[in-house]
Amino acid sequence: MSTSIDKIAWVHIRDGKVLCARSAGKAAFYLPGGKREQGETDEETLCREIAEEISVRILSESISLFGTFEAPAHGKAVGIQVRMTCYMADYVGELQPAAEIEELAWLSYADRDQVSAVSQLIFEQLHQLALIA
Repeated sequence: MSTSIDKIAWVHIRDGKVLCARSAGKAAFYLPGGKREQGETDEETLCREIAEEISVRILSESISLFGTFEAPAHGKAVGIQVRMTCYMADYVGELQPAAEIEELAWLSYADRDQVSAVSQLIFEQLHQLALIA
């Protein structure tokens, strides 16, 4: 039996690079976001997680679905998959790490070896669409 981790992520691109976050004590970067709480919609999860992790407010009227990606979960037992539903959205505020986030970085396609397996799939898609360099 395979287990799936359901996550929501924010795809935010600037100057051909995508915003990624790294938790304290971890080596890999990932797209900002996280797991939904009981009864939350995707949009509610996205807004809450981004506010918690990087101190900005997502403008809910600007949220648009980018896609859903699935891959083996980084750092978890074999057979555990992560299913990441990704959204693009505008925001207000200043991007800065909060909660467990130690570092924010703008990563290009060449940096994809620094991100989790599911994030690598997302980087591939962004690169194919010429959204990241």
